[in-house]
Amino acid sequence: MTEQIALITGASRGLGFALAAALAPRFHIVAVARTTGALEELDDIIQAKGGSATLAPMDITKADAMAQLCRSVWDRWGGIALWAHTAIHAAPLTPASHLDAKDWQKSVSTNLDAMGHLVPYVAPLLGETGQALFFEDDHAGEKFFGHYGTTKSAQIALARSWAAETVNTGPRVHILAPKPMHTATRGRFHPGEDKTRLARPADEAARLLASLDLG
Repeated sequence: MTEQIALITGASRGLGFALAAALAPRFHIVAVARTTGALEELDDIIQAKGGSATLAPMDITKADAMAQLCRSVWDRWGGIALWAHTAIHAAPLTPASHLDAKDWQKSVSTNLDAMGHLVPYVAPLLGETGQALFFEDDHAGEKFFGHYGTTKSAQIALARSWAAETVNTGPRVHILAPKPMHTATRGRFHPGEDKTRLARPADEAARLLASLDLG
């Protein structure tokens, strides 16, 4: 693998979008998200910086699609240097006694179940020297956060297990803690919040990446 490849799952908005833009042109970006228009906007930004991207308008919950994507990445580049996983479903806040079955299933499918195939599929692409990034947003046990807090905390628990298992073998698995950001996800949870007090995703992307040794 001669070209540095970064896989961003959840690249259409928020932190994922900002990370993809920040990593280009140093990395060729494989951008995964369901929203084609947003991926095309990201591609325009990356090209304007002199970088390049491969757009993958795919649903991370579809195991067969992710298997096909990872096989294609392997066949073309032989692996990746970096995986940043930012895809998330932010269901509406609600009391635990009023959990909506569809929102619950989508939260479990996107925030947790997808990890069950993404980690096994992406790990061989990272090899011993790659790095995987996960992003903590701890609302476990908070009132009204039954959908999101439960599934997001479970996602991070799996990431921590993987990190502990690979300390001596690689890849390096990081659980990073972004500051509160002005994103659509946070907007759903705190619609009346003063947005001027929140960090810009682009600034957080730069700060978090600066904390890593990307070689």
